[in-house]
Amino acid sequence: MNSNHTEVSPQVYARIGGVLYLIIIIAGIFGELFVRDKLVVSGNAIATANNIMAHELLWRISIATDLIMHVCDIPLMLVFYVLLRPVNKNLALLMVLFNLIQTAVLVANKLNLLAAMSLLGSADYLKAFNPNQLHALSYLSIKLHGIGFSVGLIFFGFTCLVSGYLIFRSGYLPRILGVLMQIAGLCYLINSFALIIAPAFAYRMFPVILLPPFIAELSLCLWLLIKGVNVVKWNKCVSGTRVLKV
Repeated sequence: MNSNHTEVSPQVYARIGGVLYLIIIIAGIFGELFVRDKLVVSGNAIATANNIMAHELLWRISIATDLIMHVCDIPLMLVFYVLLRPVNKNLALLMVLFNLIQTAVLVANKLNLLAAMSLLGSADYLKAFNPNQLHALSYLSIKLHGIGFSVGLIFFGFTCLVSGYLIFRSGYLPRILGVLMQIAGLCYLINSFALIIAPAFAYRMFPVILLPPFIAELSLCLWLLIKGVNVVKWNKCVSGTRVLKV
């Protein structure tokens, strides 16, 4: 059977990628802005603990939503690999490897959010600590989650740099999307390394530094969902009629 008749169209991959990316964006906004940003009181461990205990189910739902987001990360990596492999197979693979590390770090990092909630429970072994100590440990777990998130975004920053380059060189996706993704990658790297090296400087940049990444990722998501790829140019790239060099 001719493989041309059985191979899935790049437009199908693009649409699937757009849907997955949209789920990831919505889930990320829900967990961070509509739950943790509302329940976590900066610098106040007691108020934060009281908020979590009063909204335990919401806290649990936010963690579950985050995990669903990371589940969607995996097929999205495949989509981007398939879509960008014709440009340069090795760089597309490098992009996936960076993204895999990011996702693994962020999934493991959810243990900090689970710990923050568990420390506020009623288990007998927790009676070895007084309430103030438990509140402080819970708050520390939340702070560690923030640091872990920044560490994960270092790898995603490199993912964006590589994917942005491949998009820019592809010819079947708009070059502006590639530029925006590379800007997003730089912003992620600057923000994450600043949080590690110069936290005070990082806090002054936040949240402005993360606005370009949001614009870039949302733009790419909507383009995949609505427009997809230029199939004619895709076919030329796949057939080798267009030579792409790194």
